[in-house]
Amino acid sequence: MERAVYPQAFKGLNVAGPKGRCYSPCSDTNGIGLDMLNDTMVMAPVAPGEPEKRIRDRSATEKAILNAAKALLAEEGFQNFGINAVARRAGCDKQLIYRYYGGLNGLVEAIGADLGTWVKDRIPEDTGGMFLLTYGDLMERLSLLFLEALRDDPLMRRIVAWEVSENTEQVRRLSEARSKALSVWLDRMRGSLTPPKGVDTAAVNAILFAAIQHLVLSAAAGGQCAGLPLKNAKDWEKAALAVKRIVRGVYG
Repeated sequence: MERAVYPQAFKGLNVAGPKGRCYSPCSDTNGIGLDMLNDTMVMAPVAPGEPEKRIRDRSATEKAILNAAKALLAEEGFQNFGINAVARRAGCDKQLIYRYYGGLNGLVEAIGADLGTWVKDRIPEDTGGMFLLTYGDLMERLSLLFLEALRDDPLMRRIVAWEVSENTEQVRRLSEARSKALSVWLDRMRGSLTPPKGVDTAAVNAILFAAIQHLVLSAAAGGQCAGLPLKNAKDWEKAALAVKRIVRGVYG
């Protein structure tokens, strides 16, 4: 017998229990209250004549809350980012956000931690068939992957824009998490590769990534950057080629 998944929106309903008893989602009668019914519920398979066993799927609820928070942040920004709004988007009781994340600050920290996964997923450590023989090879791959990843992720674009427009603790946390994740990726991938002598890699890489970020943000806002059209695949191929030439001009 397969597991049946119960929907999250149980509010206002009575759920029939064994022997004709009813569990009210607004009380803790028989040990089942509103929080539990607002979690994703699964019904375990049982033998004939045995009562149903409902199990709360905490991990699914946590994931739903985190995804809702990220989507809301990408669409609305911090201005409309609050516990009630996240709970509505996730379809759960707001008390679960306090229980699992400790409140709004904990939720922001969880989004920051998730940025490490973002880097791992969007900027993979495998070389994609490319031999990384020089530091220039490494920086070319990282730059192009970062360009692609930023174009595909509205939340990350928001975070980049906030870094230069909002000086708040929440933005600083997200910015630091993003920078740390990229730094860890670069250190791990670099291995024994070394840049050319006399090159200030910290300054060059900062300017390179700032240029990529500005390209992507300008394209999202107006479809161009400094007169360079950025509306279709061909336009982005030109931009990627320019990034390659800049990297190779510095690192060889």
